[in-house]
Amino acid sequence: MTELLVASRNLKKLAELRRVLDAAGISGLELLSLDDVAAFDEAPETGATFEENALAKARDAFMATGLASVADDSGLEVDALNRMPGVLSARWAGVHGEDAANTALLLAQLRDVPDGRRGGAFVSSCALVYGDGDVQKDVVVRGLWRGVIAREPRGDGGFGYDPVFIPEGSSRTAAELTPEEKDAASHRGRALALLVPALRELL
Repeated sequence: MTELLVASRNLKKLAELRRVLDAAGISGLELLSLDDVAAFDEAPETGATFEENALAKARDAFMATGLASVADDSGLEVDALNRMPGVLSARWAGVHGEDAANTALLLAQLRDVPDGRRGGAFVSSCALVYGDGDVQKDVVVRGLWRGVIAREPRGDGGFGYDPVFIPEGSSRTAAELTPEEKDAASHRGRALALLVPALRELL
């Protein structure tokens, strides 16, 4: 069994990666979270792009543990807000991870925006860092999931901005989709699927 460190404490992200691996027929990878390894100094997310943040997190985890490490940085880009909140998505209201407050602020900012201009996209960049000795390999991929921003939250699945994001071609929010439906279409599902060839290399 090959260990793969997911540089996150979000168990929903681990579960999502596990479902993607299962769908791709990949077995033999044991997924670990940051709670499963000795604590180390994690660099703050100061990158200007999702790719920079994801790669920094994966490199920190790999350097600290020696384990192949995958990290994701994701967020919501809203057209009417000049693609914000972007990399600030998780702390849009000022405190990291306050989903309800972040969503409420976003809806308030879009209150007067007409339906035809409420487009946006979830973006996920995933980075995989692995290697032996002095040889380090970096793989960075991006997944995009377009849709529109609803006027009020609906659904109790998912996390983050899922209750106000209606994917293209759907009448339901991301929080109203089943986990399997979300994996098949979501930004993170798409990015993780692009990592599958590199993950096969680990085995």
